Amino acid sequence: QLQLVESGGGLVQPGGSLRLSCAASGFTLDSYAIGWFRQAPGKEREGVSCISKGGSTRNYVDSVKGRFTISRDNAKNTVYLQMNSLKPEDTAVYYCAAYWRPYVNTCTVAKGRYEFWGQGTQVTVSS
Repeated sequence: QLQLVESGGGLVQPGGSLRLSCAASGFTLDSYAIGWFRQAPGKEREGVSCISKGGSTRNYVDSVKGRFTISRDNAKNTVYLQMNSLKPEDTAVYYCAAYWRPYVNTCTVAKGRYEFWGQGTQVTVSS
């Protein structure tokens, strides 16, 4: 069974940090581009960041550039999202997702491309 499981969410004060993890089971991530998305209450799910299969391409939405860093460890079949300088507007459920892209080292944050999704982890930024 193909599965993505997010972890690492929680409650953090403004300015704090969290590291989210996305672990795959049932398949290996090394031929997949991986994205992180978030959905706040009453809002559309939006792309936050993505990383290509080899890690050479990393894209970020403007609102998180310079604060969030995506990385992957294919040996551990896991992708990470390091979130620093968190703001209340970062509060959302965060999802990781994957789509098969074995031949080209690019990625997109367009959610329509993604084939597999995790269940999400809640991130709350509040004092």
